[in-house]
Amino acid sequence: MSERVKVANLSELPPGSGRQVNAGGKALAVFNVDGTIHAIDGTCTHRGGPLGEGELNGTIVTCPWHGGKFDVTTGAVLGPPPPHGVHAYKVTLEGDAIVVEVG
Repeated sequence: MSERVKVANLSELPPGSGRQVNAGGKALAVFNVDGTIHAIDGTCTHRGGPLGEGELNGTIVTCPWHGGKFDVTTGAVLGPPPPHGVHAYKVTLEGDAIVVEVG
């Protein structure tokens, strides 16, 4: 069963930005792409880099450690060296609160 966890306020995540958060014991990366919020696993599948600290360009985040690229809308890996993608999570807004379903 999934758990709904507030991870941030919308006012803390301006368009074009991302951040690393902890939700339900998991490291997540949360991004604001032109006003739409997306959440994926926050740990790169290559060497564990923090994806929420990576550079966001459109819907693509680049891992700050070794340059792997992920689609923040699906979690799919788009560029090496990561061997596979990460999980994407359902996000809802409740007023200013960003809520992610984890579990």
